[in-house]
Amino acid sequence: MRDILPHIRAGKGEPLVLVHGYLGGAEQWQSQINYFSQFFDVIAPNLPGFGSAMHLQGHDRIEDMADSVLQLLNDLEIKNFMLLGHSMGGMIVQNIAYKQASRIKKLVLNGTGSLGMMPNRFEPIAKSKERLAEEGVAKTIERIAATWFVDGAEHSGHKLLVDVGIKANHQAAMDGLDAMANWDGRDKLKELTMPTLILWSDEDKSYRWPQVEYLWENLPNCRLAVIPKASHAAQLEKPEIYLKLLEDFLL
Repeated sequence: MRDILPHIRAGKGEPLVLVHGYLGGAEQWQSQINYFSQFFDVIAPNLPGFGSAMHLQGHDRIEDMADSVLQLLNDLEIKNFMLLGHSMGGMIVQNIAYKQASRIKKLVLNGTGSLGMMPNRFEPIAKSKERLAEEGVAKTIERIAATWFVDGAEHSGHKLLVDVGIKANHQAAMDGLDAMANWDGRDKLKELTMPTLILWSDEDKSYRWPQVEYLWENLPNCRLAVIPKASHAAQLEKPEIYLKLLEDFLL
């Protein structure tokens, strides 16, 4: 029998699925799980090769990552759900959304875009691959996670992301970069007709404004919320604003 994908689950009510990004894991959502479990059945998967799923082989295609999440939801007998994806997880949930549009009640795209190559990223993905090969996962997450906060590694959330990120296996980390580099969801945006919230921080160094603007202009049924003075990890950097924006949209 196939092992069920490792995940965190808490609460009752309608399902809310939280999908982490590159070098992430379910544990990074603990504050959101604690808060939203009073309203929802919150499910946070660990993608294959990351977090508590470090023992599994990772994928080099966003589509396969999406299928892993969908398989988990099918294993849990979840039919309809609300869906949030952060960063690379935002690419994954876009893929889920156009594969299973009828099952998704609301969609949240957090710090993400429709093009995996990420123009004007803090460094090109090819450079990230080169440095990952040289430095390994631990040094890579320490360095990359520092770009996810306005205050860099000095922010208290940096340690949490590093503690989660170092669990990733090297193969999944390398293949995750390839998965992002080769993914383009722009031609599918018009098919995502469910209510959608785009969440973006104005100092995000991974996904710049043109990526977010493209989502805003091409999703048929969306609203945009911009979090000020925050970078890529707004859920840790501006947690109160982050929760209120999600609560307003989801409830």
